[in-house]
Amino acid sequence: MKIEYREPIEEFNRDLKKLLKKFITLEEDLSTVKINAIELYHLKKIDNESIFAIEHFCSEEIKVYKVKKFACKCLKGRGVKSGIRIIYAYYPKDNSVQFIEMYFKGVRENEDKERIKEYLKSAT
Repeated sequence: MKIEYREPIEEFNRDLKKLLKKFITLEEDLSTVKINAIELYHLKKIDNESIFAIEHFCSEEIKVYKVKKFACKCLKGRGVKSGIRIIYAYYPKDNSVQFIEMYFKGVRENEDKERIKEYLKSAT
């Protein structure tokens, strides 16, 4: 079994593009997170405490998660405590993921709950 990665929403692509100016390894780091966090958690059911469900944004059809442990090669010496956060929707029925948001905790403390609400409205 494999996870299908849907095309990220437009806002996520803008977030990524903006952050790539400061953290040039993000695309490679994102590929690593897919394997070492998302697939480990959803496919192998191994919880390495890097992924957390976001309360009040989960249903039977769509579950919204936050990746808190994200190793960014540009931030040497910080390991998984880089401060990069990823918000994504997981669809258990078809085993797919769609990225919603990426942000740097040094700039913004928490996820954009309004963006998640809008995403969930459009996804149903």
